[in-house]
Amino acid sequence: MRSPQRIVCAAAALLAVPLTGRALTPDDLQPVAALATSAARSGTLEPGFEALFDDTSFAGWDGDTARTWRIVDNAIVGGSLDETVPHNEFLATTREFGDFVLKVQFKLLGTEGLINAGVQVRSQRVPGHHEMVGYQLDLGDPAWWGSLYDESRRNRVLAQSDMAVVSRVLRRGDWNDYEIRCDGRRIVAVINGAQTIDYTEPDAAMPQRGRMALQVHGGGKAQVWYRQIRVRPLP
Repeated sequence: MRSPQRIVCAAAALLAVPLTGRALTPDDLQPVAALATSAARSGTLEPGFEALFDDTSFAGWDGDTARTWRIVDNAIVGGSLDETVPHNEFLATTREFGDFVLKVQFKLLGTEGLINAGVQVRSQRVPGHHEMVGYQLDLGDPAWWGSLYDESRRNRVLAQSDMAVVSRVLRRGDWNDYEIRCDGRRIVAVINGAQTIDYTEPDAAMPQRGRMALQVHGGGKAQVWYRQIRVRPLP
């Protein structure tokens, strides 16, 4: 991990550049950019958060790590851009969570077919099957981004995002921030600072505790990347 002293020294050196009377160049910015990248990968977390992914292993997760899921550049990657994903696949936490704030960065790529993915919360695996049952915070065109879908249960959209709002902040084909808050029967999702849904479950019988999971949807040549996965349990 980079020490605070090194970061301060790099920032001081950068701030001193204008005193020489010349304009800043990309080379001037490179040391600070490198430090920022290093800090993001060093495991530094916001207060109260814990990492669910250690950047190097599938510890704490289960799924098809032989064919579907792999780790590349400190990120979890699922699917393929060369072969059609045969069916939905989920990489799930081995732990269960009730009330929490989950933060994750995602990047969705694809070349043909259904290019879709999502983040499961309060979910469970279907025994002997590749599917999961529970709430999914969706990803994908034309209007799945930030919507809430009930996966393999009611099989319908529970809350639809406003794509006019989402499109203003969404970075297609690049990294985005997803924040998901589950508190009681309420689920709120935010992409890149813009709230996409605010849903309160009307059915008291629906489980409000379960596993989290990362999904790549079947039916397309699609590849999804996830990184910086961290959670803050709520009291």
